[in-house]
Amino acid sequence: MADEKFDFATRAIHAGAAPDPTTGARSTPIYQTTAYVFDDVDHAASLFNLQTFGYIYSRLTNPTVAVLEERIANLEGGRAAVCAASGHAAQLLAFFSIMEPGDEFVASRNLYGGSITQFMHAFRKFGWICKFVDPSDPENFRRALTDKTKAIFCEVLANPGGTIVDLEPIAAIAKAAKVPLMVDNTLATPFLCRPFDWGADIVLHSTTKFLAGHGNAMGGAVVESGRFDWFAAGGKFPSMTESDPAYHGLKFAETFGDFGYSMKTRAVGLRDLGPTMAPLNAFLTITGIETLHLRMARHVANAQAVAEFLERHPAVAWVSYAGLASSPYRALARKYMPQGPGSVFTFGVKGGYDAGVALVEGVELFSHLANVGDTRSLVIHPASTTHRQLTTEQQVAAGAGPDTIRLSVGLESADDLIRDLSQALSRTAK
Repeated sequence: MADEKFDFATRAIHAGAAPDPTTGARSTPIYQTTAYVFDDVDHAASLFNLQTFGYIYSRLTNPTVAVLEERIANLEGGRAAVCAASGHAAQLLAFFSIMEPGDEFVASRNLYGGSITQFMHAFRKFGWICKFVDPSDPENFRRALTDKTKAIFCEVLANPGGTIVDLEPIAAIAKAAKVPLMVDNTLATPFLCRPFDWGADIVLHSTTKFLAGHGNAMGGAVVESGRFDWFAAGGKFPSMTESDPAYHGLKFAETFGDFGYSMKTRAVGLRDLGPTMAPLNAFLTITGIETLHLRMARHVANAQAVAEFLERHPAVAWVSYAGLASSPYRALARKYMPQGPGSVFTFGVKGGYDAGVALVEGVELFSHLANVGDTRSLVIHPASTTHRQLTTEQQVAAGAGPDTIRLSVGLESADDLIRDLSQALSRTAK
């Protein structure tokens, strides 16, 4: 079901899937197999040469994972997708397909702490250099560009601060520089925002979060728009435009056209790095996506109620949620996410670091853990956990200062969530 004449809710249930041709099973089966029988030697050779499409080995392709890939690409309005074992694995694959040692990319400094650490430290072992900029002024991305820049990266709805990045001008800067704009759409999901509609070239997800939605399946996804012209960049992306020795001189952008990047990511990245999504996790994520439109609407409604309560509470110093009239991101929220700015946001408690720690230890209904996008409401103190590896200055820049609390508001009764926060804040104040 590639035709977008169908509503989002319909495509969330049907895209990429069909009854099993052998058994008639209506739910997508879990193909728990490592390998697949070839018709003959010629069939096997054509698969290995990428001359025909099919299944070889589940590190590369799996029928259950393939349904999920097609569904995510469909909902994002993309050309193709590749799933991986986690969001971090998806980020590694996304850059691996286009970067060479010594290359650079420019990233928003308002990112999930694990992404900042991955970009600062792990990626340097590949010889890739990340330059972080303040995304509040899109021109900061342009100023950071050099001849070695291969991509611009941002989170449209930033974790943990609840800030929104102005995608349209950043996309224009990337287009002028002839580099792809990569957008992490994990917290917004395609239900609230589709970055391709605003000029993005590659969209990434930690499917672990809202897409799966139940805190039970790890995964990541890389989605390409199919619109980026790799040849127009003037030789900047040899891995896409020049002959690949592992495939007898095949040129991915030339051979596969508007899904060449996805083929490169799968046939080289997944093949050699191996961060494959498990079929069971794909099945759980497919099932989760079927209710994405229902869940996100409830997530947003609950988050709005909780944020309004916190903004009025005397023990709260500030609240960063773009759904509030007081938010400096309110206009951007209405532009990019008219159905609501998600359900992950931060607030500050009076009393600083110690008060923040006391609050996360005082809640009873909220679960204190390092995840977002669950049906259950979650809470964490980023400075002591997810952003602990950063300096205080980096924590503050990333929206994770000493007094900051991050909430991922779930699907429970908003009244119950407010009561839980109220009792914890009362004890924190004491």
